Amino acid sequence: MIKIIFFACSILSLNVISAQNSDISGTVSFNGNSEPYVNIYLKGTEIGTASDEKGQYTLKNISPGKYTLIASNIGFEKFYKTITISKDQDKIIDINLKASTESLDEMVVTGTLKPVSRLESPVPVEVYKPTFFKKNPTASIFEALQNVNGVRPQINCNVCNTGDIHINGLEGPYTLVLIDGMPIVSGLGTVYGLSGIPNSLIEQIEVVKGPASSLYGSEAVGGLINIITKNNLSAPKFFADTFITDWGEFNLDVGTKFNIGNKTNVLLGVNYFKYDNPIDNNDDNFTDLTLQDRISIFQKWNFSRKDARVLSLAGRFFYEDRWGGEMQWTPEFRGGDEIYGESIYTRRWELLGKYQLPVKEQMILSFSYNDHKQNSVYGDVAYLADQRIGFTQLTWDKTSGKHSLLAGTALRYNYYDDNTTATANDNENEPDEILIPSIFIQDEIAFNKKHSLLLGGRYDYDDRHGNIFTPRAAYRFKFTDNDIIRLNAGTGFRVVNLFTEDHAALTGSRDVIIAEELEPERSFNINLNYLKKIYGDSGTFVSLDASAFYTNFQNVIIPDYDTNPNQIIYDNLDGTSISKGISANVDVSFYNGLKFMVGGTLQNVSNTENGVKQRQILTESYSANWSVSYDVRAWDFTIDYTGNLYGPMRLPTLGENDPRSDFSPAWSIQNIQFTYDGLKNFEFYGGIKNLLDWTPNRGNPFIIARADDPFDKEVTFDANGNAVATPNNPNALTFDPSYVYGPNQGIRSFFGMRYTIN
Repeated sequence: MIKIIFFACSILSLNVISAQNSDISGTVSFNGNSEPYVNIYLKGTEIGTASDEKGQYTLKNISPGKYTLIASNIGFEKFYKTITISKDQDKIIDINLKASTESLDEMVVTGTLKPVSRLESPVPVEVYKPTFFKKNPTASIFEALQNVNGVRPQINCNVCNTGDIHINGLEGPYTLVLIDGMPIVSGLGTVYGLSGIPNSLIEQIEVVKGPASSLYGSEAVGGLINIITKNNLSAPKFFADTFITDWGEFNLDVGTKFNIGNKTNVLLGVNYFKYDNPIDNNDDNFTDLTLQDRISIFQKWNFSRKDARVLSLAGRFFYEDRWGGEMQWTPEFRGGDEIYGESIYTRRWELLGKYQLPVKEQMILSFSYNDHKQNSVYGDVAYLADQRIGFTQLTWDKTSGKHSLLAGTALRYNYYDDNTTATANDNENEPDEILIPSIFIQDEIAFNKKHSLLLGGRYDYDDRHGNIFTPRAAYRFKFTDNDIIRLNAGTGFRVVNLFTEDHAALTGSRDVIIAEELEPERSFNINLNYLKKIYGDSGTFVSLDASAFYTNFQNVIIPDYDTNPNQIIYDNLDGTSISKGISANVDVSFYNGLKFMVGGTLQNVSNTENGVKQRQILTESYSANWSVSYDVRAWDFTIDYTGNLYGPMRLPTLGENDPRSDFSPAWSIQNIQFTYDGLKNFEFYGGIKNLLDWTPNRGNPFIIARADDPFDKEVTFDANGNAVATPNNPNALTFDPSYVYGPNQGIRSFFGMRYTIN
């Protein structure tokens, strides 16, 4: 009942729209067919909207005067029309779009740290819009990324279900998560950076695969995920999106935009997620899905300044209470050794902003700061941590002839403290605190319309590791308007903090062994990308995006589960770690409303030490993703079928006597959704997730080892600390929840509703 009241109050809280002067409305079409999601706005004003699913649009409350009406969307030439508005005179203007040879003319910022057309960028950047994620609605971006080719959300614990993002088979700590271009999410808070931002406030998500340390520093080793939020022009005036599942999950996104005076506009969004229904379908007396109570509040302020200079400020507050464990666990057992539970309280706030200096040159000062507090217990092991990250950066953007220069300096502040040996020195607490100054420069040289070359480098100084230099180079060859080849090469580095990155170091009964002082990881990457576009006479559009990649790591740190089944041993690999493979995406749109996307990746991620080559743990050799959508326009109805497929992975078993399989089978999660949008401002959607009812316990006697004895009270150990076989433990196992490669949540139905006022 509280949820219903909260949702109703959110809608009723919308301010009454003031009386309007005049409206412009009409229909956007291409080749006689309506065109949805086209951006329409009046140049030089804050008045703008997007066409709905039927191609219809309305611009409201327009004062008398002369304006330029602009419509733009991927795959089409921009539409311009000069109009004159008289008082109380509504206009109907239908817009007919023309196909463009520059079909992917989105603006991207992640690859080069400044806005550039996606086609002109020498660095390949994949762009995903909110409509892509609507095809399989989820409560967080973390889950939604399962439909992006080469990107896999990895669950790291069967009990608390925390996870990270793998790109091209590389572990989560190699992926840097950005919000509006700021490296605000890292280490302790990586998974939380992908939760709690309402889908309706996201302009686009940009994904770069491969090192980008020359621009972003540490952690940008394997790739980047940049969440770009909307501005006041593109955001809806009010939105609410809520869904429930038959497991009892409830998610609510609600938000609005409003003006303060004539020069300030504000974007506000709130996300709330609740799941409090313990389910144990695999009968191991442990929750299949972690219980969660989460709220996130996001606010973004944009200020109008002279000469359209940038000034924005954004903040987010995040709180989550999550627990998983034995079905009879309650909070009074927290931290004890009677009933096993993993309970995590997280409180986090973030602040980020941009300020363009009032000088003739294009100079922007960016900054971010976050404070992350975590109070966790894993059985009877407490983990109390506090991490603060401050970041400031000044960039200078200059174009001179054929050269597009970007130079800058950055300063990063890291503070980390916990109750483990990571911040202890001679039994005294010694938090990790450091300042890392950096300078960087890049020059993109446009020789002509077909050839461009980007050269860049970054210098960082870390007191612990000294001087770190990371160069990069990128070449773009556009041999026709519809064919582009890009060749990228660069280096990356990462400074490691195990306890903020690897959940396995904290959970279960394995002892953590750090064999040596850990050196920064280094990487070299080369990537060849080919983009092809095909335009059919009937309005059909095809896009092919294919890549081949190779990454060589030095000093790579990989948890060793094999040497001793009761230990996790961390040290720098004395050898090489190589990730290589190929990937491709094909997108096809037909004029009749049928669209499909298919992506696939073949990869080989291996480690070689002392002449022995071994496949990296928890890394699939192949994967595929797909999305098929069909608009039944006569019925205002859309069908979306999405899915993924992952090849076998090597898994962390507890030695030769462990009856669990050493490799996962090939597995797939598939979903179907039906959407009806025949009522103004409303969308109703529902469907089924995990149609095949796949869970990782298939083919295994159990998933969590010794789930009936999570504190190892009945395990017998020898003098070396190894478990020995006994009548009640014939396989000599200890409690271990780290055998996980996919979600335990089976088939479920969902139903939701969206209400939007543009």
